[in-house]
Amino acid sequence: MKIGAKLVKELRDRTGAGMMDCKRALEETGADIEAAIDLLRSKGEAKAAKRAARAANEGTVASYIHHGGRIGVLLELNCETDFVANTDDFRTLARDLAMHVAAADPIAVAVADVDARVVARERKIFLEQVAREGKPEHIRDRIVEGKLGKFFKERVLLEQGYVRDPDRTVGDLITEVSARTGEKIRVARFSRFQVGG
Repeated sequence: MKIGAKLVKELRDRTGAGMMDCKRALEETGADIEAAIDLLRSKGEAKAAKRAARAANEGTVASYIHHGGRIGVLLELNCETDFVANTDDFRTLARDLAMHVAAADPIAVAVADVDARVVARERKIFLEQVAREGKPEHIRDRIVEGKLGKFFKERVLLEQGYVRDPDRTVGDLITEVSARTGEKIRVARFSRFQVGG
C-alpha cells in the first residue's frame, strides 16, 4: 500500500514523531491514522521506559501566578540535555505543569514521595470508616487499599488527571512529551504558595 505524503504529514503534526516513523506506522496499520497514533504512542512509551534510568540534569524552573496573584507555583522540570530544555515542547510542558499544580494542589510529585505519616493517617481514617460501615473483616484491607489508591489519584501530581484533559494523567502527559523529545523528563520538585494559606 502506498502511503501519501499528506497522510504522513498529518500523523507527524498530530504526534510529533519522525517522518519515517510515521510512514512505517501507517504502513503497519493499513493507513488507519488513529491506529497509527496508538502504535506510535505505545512505541514512544516503551522508549520512555528505557530512558527511565538515564540522568536528567538539565531543565528549567517554571513559574505560574494564578487567581489575581493569590496562588503561585515554582516547578523544576528536568531533562537530559540543554537542547531539549530550550524547546517549545519542553517549556510549554513546564508551564502547563506549574499551572496544573496551582489548580490541583498536589502534596507530592510521586506516590513514593508522600510522607509516610500522611499515608499512615489516611490508612487509619479509612480503616475506621470501613469498620463503622460494618464491612466484613476479611475485605477491609482491600477496601482500604482501594481508598488509598483513590487518595493518591487525587493528591499526587503524577497520578492526577491533567486539569486540561482529565482523561490523561499528568504522568501520561510527561510520557508523551518524553516520547516526542526522545529524552527522559521528570518533575524534580515544586512549591505552591497561597496567600493566607
